[in-house]
Formats: sequence, C-alpha cells, structure tokens
Amino acid sequence: MSTRIAFLKGHGTENDFVIVPDPENAIDLPPAAVAALCDRRAGIGGDGLLHVVRSAAHPEAKDMAAEAEWFMDYRNGDGSIAEMCGNGVRVFARYLQHAGLIPEGDLAVATRGGVKSVHLAKDGDITVGMGKARLPEGEVTVSVDGRSWPARNVNMGNPHAVAFVDDLAHAGALYAPPPFSPASAYPDGVNVEFVVDRGPQHVALRVHERGSGETRSCGTGACAVAVAAARRDGVDPAVTGTPATYIVDLPGGRLVITERPDGEIEMTGPAVIVATGEIDSEWLETAFR
Repeated sequence: MSTRIAFLKGHGTENDFVIVPDPENAIDLPPAAVAALCDRRAGIGGDGLLHVVRSAAHPEAKDMAAEAEWFMDYRNGDGSIAEMCGNGVRVFARYLQHAGLIPEGDLAVATRGGVKSVHLAKDGDITVGMGKARLPEGEVTVSVDGRSWPARNVNMGNPHAVAFVDDLAHAGALYAPPPFSPASAYPDGVNVEFVVDRGPQHVALRVHERGSGETRSCGTGACAVAVAAARRDGVDPAVTGTPATYIVDLPGGRLVITERPDGEIEMTGPAVIVATGEIDSEWLETAFR
C-alpha cells in the first residue's frame, strides 16, 4: 500500500462522503481505517466512504464488469459494508465526471445492490435508476422514547422501516438505532425513516442510517419513503399505468422520486465535489494499524 493516498470530499443533499480513487483495487481499506477516515473530529469526516474501483479489478464486481466499468465499493461511516447508497451513487458519478473519466449523459455503475443506471444532466442534477422496491410481508414496529409506530418494510437493495409520524421531533435524537420488532424482520439491522406530510405527494423525513447514525440525507431511504407513501395513499403505478412522483424533503435538501409502471424507481438530485487532498502519511500509518 502506498504511504500516501489521494482523497476527495463530496456530498449529495448533505449526505457526505470521503472518496478514495483506487482504479486497480490496490488500497487495503479495513473497517478501522474507514471509520478513522470518516471520523469528523480525528479524520476527514463523512457519513460513509466511496472506494472507486474498476469492476474488473474487484472480486465482488467482476461479474458486472461487462455492464459497468466502475464499481462503487461503499462503506458505512463505522467501516461496515453496505449494499447500496443512493446519494453515494450520485456523488460517485460526479467524481468520475470531475476526474474526466466520463462525460455528461448515461452511465452504468456497479454496486453490491446490482448495476445502477445513471444520467448526468446538463443542468447539474443526476438521476439514478434505483431498481424496484420489494415490500416484504409482515408487520413491523419501531419505537422511540416510549412511543411506537407501525412501519412499512421496504427493501431498496438495503432494508428500510418507514414510519409515518405527526412530528419529526418524535424521532428523538437518533444517535442510537431505534428499536424495532420483530427482530427477525431485519437480521442485519435497518435504516429507519420517520416521515411527515408536507402536501399532496410531498413528504419530509428524518433518518437513522444503519452504521452511520442520523444523516442529513439518504437516497435509498427517500425512495423507500416515496413507495411507502404512495401505497399508503392508494397509489400503485403498476395498477394505474401512470408514473407516481413524490417530492421528498430531507434535512440536507430535496430529492424527486418517480416510480414507473414497470416498478423501476428514479431518484433525481444534486451532487457536489467540495475538496481534494492527500492523507497525511504519519496519520495514515496510525489509522491503518
């Protein structure tokens, strides 16, 4: 491993990431090192880390290399591996454009949640094809400070529990994962969204992301919330044959989510690169122990 590593910092609706370009997958990123990089006081700081690797060079992405040249090896802020991150995909695509590796237009990105279709528009927004939502059967309940709510189980390649509440303050501090039941619903943990209505097909949320705590935004969470809100409202594009679009306000900004009649979900929003730099070699030696 090189003694010095280049990095960038970026965000999508203030869901922020450390970006580590590593096309040939030559950098070892153990969980402790990722957590150190994402630490907001002792490291660079981020909700997660985007490890940028060519699909052909990564054992988990080789089978997707024919469809997507680049693999988003995404890690949560605590160093754990995640299947997918919607805001992360937009920032990942923005990095590739920033580095001169891709132009505006269409792009395929490999993720642990499958290959995602991305479109970089001339106006700066990025649209990601997030795939189809799965709605597992069974009742789920989430709790905060003695209150409990029924939650909709939505899987967007990663698991979500969507609870509709009267006030976003009911979500509490969200430092720790909100308790849920039954435990069997989410054996590997869950992202929990607390949602209020703002108007017709317009909602706002707060989210506790598994492995990261409360974040300013969650792309897959916004998609899960839009689907849960649509079903609550009696809207199913597969039945009506008409796309359903929801505006989703997050603490860090706004995303627009559209579910098509074929079940495919599109997420549109901004992505920004804010800094580039190099990790200090002395700090690096300590962090990677």
